[in-house]
Amino acid sequence: MSGFERRDAVDRLEELVDTVEEERMPVPVREVWAFGDVALGLDPVDRLDIYLTKDILMRDDSDSDTATTDGGMGDEYDIEGVGKSVRADWAAEYPEYLRANANGHAAPERCLAAHLLGEVDDDDPIHFEVCNAPFEDNVTQRLRGAKLREDYTQLLDPRGVCLWAEGTRSEEAMRKLREGELALPTLSSALEMLGLDGEEAETAARDLHAWREQQDGVTVRGDVI
Repeated sequence: MSGFERRDAVDRLEELVDTVEEERMPVPVREVWAFGDVALGLDPVDRLDIYLTKDILMRDDSDSDTATTDGGMGDEYDIEGVGKSVRADWAAEYPEYLRANANGHAAPERCLAAHLLGEVDDDDPIHFEVCNAPFEDNVTQRLRGAKLREDYTQLLDPRGVCLWAEGTRSEEAMRKLREGELALPTLSSALEMLGLDGEEAETAARDLHAWREQQDGVTVRGDVI
């Protein structure tokens, strides 16, 4: 896994934020975060970690000419859930980014990844997280679940920086990210700040690092809380 030069990693993040701002998304996006290696100032960035907070599409807000009365357009795309889990007008404009889960239903996290990551190779070291909960809330939720299961491999690294929220871009956060100026603790120290004792935090950090090293190429995770 070769990773990215820091400059290239931050360029990708800037392009992603530009796309969120300028183009129709499959579902409303509320936040864009970068976390992990890129937030720590590493160069190269072994793996680029991106987190999006999105809305669950309770009611399609597509243009009336595109939306359907039954809320779905599965016959047209051979994918169910268009107009239900993703916007119908987005699918009509960007059918090349429409993706389904294993059950054949439109998967918002996969659609967002296809649209926002652009031209990526399958072996590009990118991890893309999508959830309806804000980043900081999901960090706490995943930590709670990891402690109950005694499985720390699915922790969400709490060392993140918000690049865009509710239509507002943080130019200062992007500048600090590009210049590697963010002062963030080690993973074990960050987990201690969230309530783990010292030994548990060290174990959790080792487990998460080991799990990350086993990941190859583009990985996408969708959470609903």
